[in-house]
Amino acid sequence: MLRKLPPQVDPNVIVGFDTSDDAGVYRIAPDLALIQTVDFFTPMVDDPFSFGQIAAVNALSDVYAMGGVPLTALAMVCFPERENLDVLGEIMAGGLSKMVEAGCTVLGGHSVQDSEIKFGYSVTGLVHPERVFANSGAKPGDRLILTKALGTGTISTAVKKQEISDRWMQGALNSMTTLNKIPIDVIKAGEFSVHAMTDITGFGLIGHVRELAIASGVQIRLYIPDIPMLEGALECIDRGCIPGGTHNNREFAEKDVEYISEVSERTKSVLFDPQTAGGLLMSVSDKDAGHLLHRLQEQGVRASEIGDVVSQDRDAARILIV
Repeated sequence: MLRKLPPQVDPNVIVGFDTSDDAGVYRIAPDLALIQTVDFFTPMVDDPFSFGQIAAVNALSDVYAMGGVPLTALAMVCFPERENLDVLGEIMAGGLSKMVEAGCTVLGGHSVQDSEIKFGYSVTGLVHPERVFANSGAKPGDRLILTKALGTGTISTAVKKQEISDRWMQGALNSMTTLNKIPIDVIKAGEFSVHAMTDITGFGLIGHVRELAIASGVQIRLYIPDIPMLEGALECIDRGCIPGGTHNNREFAEKDVEYISEVSERTKSVLFDPQTAGGLLMSVSDKDAGHLLHRLQEQGVRASEIGDVVSQDRDAARILIV
């Protein structure tokens, strides 16, 4: 639908919506730009405080994915008229706890009555115009680093069907409530050559890798044995706990995938699993990737090298699964 809109001409737009990037970036001074993003959704866990935390982490992630620092946020609330307001209070308290952890100030927000609870934030961040991490800079020879394991979508679906162990749920909850702040701090402290970045959210790993490949004009190779998955993710798929978004993601993006090796259907489901508050995917120069991976792991980040970037063959698929 965005392609049907008239073009906008503004020389201060550094990143708009034309490359399906994580957030917009707008230059306000020679050495300063604003990052703007918005995200909200319905609950995927029963505990309202945890839901608020997840919503905040998810909204903040887009600012981190652009290489920025979160500055301010506005809350967005949809809430049933006769629902217990204590639930809303817990949701907002959970969200605020993560905003405080990120050093981001909540200035206010907007609420409407709705039959279904929805919550999230519009977040504004800051970044130097020459240090923006867009999804369009990946280069052949780069190696791909992912900072969180996959599987939050299928595990959250299993929670709704009450077909999950507490340990599996806690693992997913720990992932979804962990900010993507540490990876950005590590990158900035070490001045690593990161050429492109995105976060893995609703379109799943393959969907976001596809966006990065198209925006960068490259082909990406992923190595199945190296892709981290949350404990219980495959078992939840075996039990039929597959989100509707997984099917939508496969229908949309799988046409750009070539399976070089045999991949099971359960593994394919995880690759297309819609993530909430997922990790960062970085395209890093070959000379820096090993050192960056080591530094991330030293700081407690569950980072893994999952693939590399190759030259694009116009007749080949965008993503090769090995």
